[in-house]
Amino acid sequence: MTPNLPIRILKSLGKSILISYLLTGLLLLILALLLYRFGLSEKTVSICILCVYVIASFLAGFLSGKRMQSRKFLWGCLSGIFYFLILVLLSLAFPPANRAALTNVLTVYVICMASGTIGGMLA
Repeated sequence: MTPNLPIRILKSLGKSILISYLLTGLLLLILALLLYRFGLSEKTVSICILCVYVIASFLAGFLSGKRMQSRKFLWGCLSGIFYFLILVLLSLAFPPANRAALTNVLTVYVICMASGTIGGMLA
């Protein structure tokens, strides 16, 4: 294990998570505009939010897998897990009315972890 490996791992995961959260913000902004414009149902919005989680976790896994170049599935999985953990921490920072997106925490965890793993495998 080289001395620079832990730093490389942290940089890789950090950059991929940051980019995925920027994408999350953009996609949620688009979703908010669609909600405002078309008055989407609650079920449609919930499905779209889950799709945002899938896309962002996949991207985080893909980017970290590309950067690490070995055991890509592992780095993708870790990216998905870290994406989920940050999502939970952010949702806990806001009042309960804003926590509707994480109603089924286990499902969201599996979705983020699986999406990140698939992204890493396809990197």
